[in-house]
This record gives sequence, structure tokens and C-alpha cells, in this order.
Amino acid sequence: MGVNIMAGKGRKDFCIECRKETTYLLQKGDIIKIIRDKEYTFGITVAVCSECGEEMSIPGLMDKNVQEMDEQYRMAEGLVTVDDIEKLMKIYKIGKAPLSIALGFGEVTIPRYLEGQVPSKEYSDVVRAALTSPAYMKRKISENSDRLTDAAYKKALAAAESIENLFSVSDKILRVIAYIFEKLEEVTPLMLQKLLYFIQGIYSALYGRPIFMEDCRAWIHGPVYPEVYDLFRDFKYNPVDDARFALLEGTADALTDEERKVIDLVVNTFGMYGGKILERITHNEDPWKEARKGYGDSIPSSELLPKERIMRYYITVNKKYAINTETGLQAYIHDMLKVS
Repeated sequence: MGVNIMAGKGRKDFCIECRKETTYLLQKGDIIKIIRDKEYTFGITVAVCSECGEEMSIPGLMDKNVQEMDEQYRMAEGLVTVDDIEKLMKIYKIGKAPLSIALGFGEVTIPRYLEGQVPSKEYSDVVRAALTSPAYMKRKISENSDRLTDAAYKKALAAAESIENLFSVSDKILRVIAYIFEKLEEVTPLMLQKLLYFIQGIYSALYGRPIFMEDCRAWIHGPVYPEVYDLFRDFKYNPVDDARFALLEGTADALTDEERKVIDLVVNTFGMYGGKILERITHNEDPWKEARKGYGDSIPSSELLPKERIMRYYITVNKKYAINTETGLQAYIHDMLKVS
């Protein structure tokens, strides 16, 4: 939780050196602290009087400094934060006391950490392992099942198994999906499938290789990645709101500049449309039409859309539209939507 400080142009408080109210500026300063016989230098926020240049004490600043030092200390020692623990609770749909028990701690340990108590390195490593490995969390839940209520045990175990399913696809496609979720407020499963298809096609056309290795299939409603469909089938036609992806926060940094560029291109153009419009575009494209030959409109199919075929198609599209630009992609979308 952030700490609010009155700051900015025209903000005033009492300066004990000037003996009057003066304006002040917030600046960064260093402070040295000894914690458990070890010296640390923390960067903190200080208020400096605009007239005499001396530091001032203003409301909320001390709390902010404590928060800043706590965050930097945890980072320096590799300790989990309150946000990490709250993320773990959200992902596994588990309360603070049950989480504490599931991890093998005392019942009040996690509640104390949430109130600001700093965990030991040993306990912090347990929390971090649970946050990064669903298999580890599943094992801890099973080890401590006798201490959990039946309802809490079943709910947490089901969440752990669901998260394991999340890792049934490649790291790369997970990172692409996480980045799409980061860039767009609402994404339905149908919309997601089509965005992944466009990203694959455009990236492979521009760089001569696929962005991820999953194979695409020609289903009735357009190109589909079956493994991704299985991940989000419960959302049906609703926007995806999946706590499991909290595990992947920050992993967009693992994408290359080229990969992020293509995802941004697709999100900023195709991402402006709903799933049914995107489906219509794919129905007018050669790869899907070729794979669906011989099938009636309502007849299911799962014909492979080869990555090489998708790439060849978008190489041709690129020659005509210059799809390495948003303008080119917008022109392509416009033309495809004119096709009956």
C-alpha cells in the first residue's frame, strides 16, 4: 500500500529553521542503517525547504521512509514482500491462516507477515518456492492436509492442479499471452485465439521463424490453438480474468524487442476489434479456407494449419501491405473486412 504525501508546486509546511511555513521540494537522499549487525544504505525521500535548503519533517514522510527502507531491505536480502504473499493467496484461492498452515507454518505466521513483520530467509524461501512452482505448492498442501479444513484443502489443491495445467504449453506462448493481457483490458478466449494467430503469422513473415512452437488448427470459428483453448474454456464467451497469470507478471521482460514489437503491432490494430470480427478476417484468409475445404459451415474440423503455410501467406501480405507498420495492418484489416 502506498503512502500519500502532500507534495508538488505550492505545497507548504512549517520549517523549524526558517520558523515559518515555506514551500518544499521532495528529493532523494541516502540513510545508513545497521540491521542485525549489517550495514545498509537506503535511498529515501526527503523534504527540503525551498528557502534555507534544510530538511523538513512533513506529515506522512516518516511512514513513506519506513516503507522505502522495508522494500529495499527485502530486495537486498531476497525476501518476499506483502504483495508476493497476497498474490499467492489470490492464485491459490486461500485465506491467510489456511495459507500459513498449508506452507507448514504456524497459523498466525502469514497474518503477521501481512501486517509488516519481516520473514526469515528460510520462511521467505518457502513462500517464494510456492509462488514460482505449482508442483511445490501442491506438495506442501498435501503434506499439511491433515491441518487444513476439508474445504480449504480441496479448493487449494484444485487451484494448484489448474496452475499445473497452465504450464502444459510453452513458456513463450505463456509470455505472449501474459503480454496481451497486460496491454488489453478485456480479452475473450475467442479474441485471444485470433490474436495469437495474427502474432504468429506476422512475426514469422517479418523474421522468418515462428514466435512460438504450438500448432494451430482450423476449427469452425477460425484458427485455434487447442492447448490454449483448454486453458480458458471455462470463460466461454466472457473476458478472461485469470488469477493464475499473476505468476507471469513481469515475464514480458523475457520477450525480445522484436517479439514485443510484433505483439504491440497486433494489439494496436487487430486488438481494437472483438472476437467475431477477428474470426471473420481469418475466414477470408487462404490458410483457413484451404484447411476447411470439403467441410460444411457447421461441420467441425481440426485440420492442421502448418506454421510454414501461415508464414508464406503473411509474407505475401507483407509485400502488398507492409505489415511491419500499424498503417499497413490497418489497410489489410480494412480490405479483409470488405470481402463478403
